[in-house]
Amino acid sequence: MTNHPFPPVYDKNSKILILGSFPSVKSREEMFFYGHPQNRFWKVTAAVMQSEIPSTVEEKKKFLLTNSIALWDVIASCDIVGSADSSIKNVVPNNLRIIFDSTDIQKIFVNGKTAEKYYNRYIFPTVKREAVCLPSTSPANAAYSLNRLIEAWQIIKK
Repeated sequence: MTNHPFPPVYDKNSKILILGSFPSVKSREEMFFYGHPQNRFWKVTAAVMQSEIPSTVEEKKKFLLTNSIALWDVIASCDIVGSADSSIKNVVPNNLRIIFDSTDIQKIFVNGKTAEKYYNRYIFPTVKREAVCLPSTSPANAAYSLNRLIEAWQIIKK
């Protein structure tokens, strides 16, 4: 069983919640979200928010909070082989109440189909709030170019 090794990012001004599935090996090593250099999350969200691309963990946290974005993952712990979403088993979901109880989240987005699947299975039944599925920023999602991702992710600003 692998436990999620780092906390969510949010504050009382967070209005947008973006949820991934579970951190990659690289993210677990870096102790922060979307740590793999090939993952396009930071490029995409920075382009959508018309910001510089943050590089350090501190810059990433500041970027998220400045843009009223809360960031976490659906899964608190699971059995996973490397970073392969397809290998995820024995899921224990995160308790999103800690975010919902201290913020005014207006919209929930999930980063990719795996996050959507586990959100709908474990989180939706308890919170009864729909999440909009965005195309994954993972390098495994080769069907989407960077420009196509940026276009699809514009919805987080509305």
